[in-house]
Amino acid sequence: MEAIVKDVICAEDLLKFEKKYKEEEASGSLSKNTKFEYAWCLIRSKYPDDIGHGVNMLEALYHDGPAEEHRDYLFYLAVGNYRLKEYEKSLNFVKSLLKKEPGNTQARELERMISKKMQRDGLVGMAIVGGVVAGLAGLAAVAIGISKSKS
Repeated sequence: MEAIVKDVICAEDLLKFEKKYKEEEASGSLSKNTKFEYAWCLIRSKYPDDIGHGVNMLEALYHDGPAEEHRDYLFYLAVGNYRLKEYEKSLNFVKSLLKKEPGNTQARELERMISKKMQRDGLVGMAIVGGVVAGLAGLAAVAIGISKSKS
């Protein structure tokens, strides 16, 4: 699963799919498959703006598409949001997928990965906040000590 979320598309491949997408769009014959392929490429970009654009495209496909296609959209929405560090959104998409397919091992593994990342980031966040609070308390103590020594 780590390989899937860390996979970065090469610029040449992204340009190839972008060209196909734009050609079909310009001719008025943009297929759902081309839109999905391009969105899938975008979420594998190294640029957050591209990933966000891919996520938006996948969300539109999800809302417009039939239920039997939702599985792929949900999975890649989870991957895209994970790459954007939108872990709660990512987890919600995975849970939606698991409601439809409780035995999906890829989704289970992605769910574990997201939960682990959220827990690790939460602990790191708490440590940073704790360090800031301790630092401020230390500064306040020093300031009080200095003001008392001047009196």
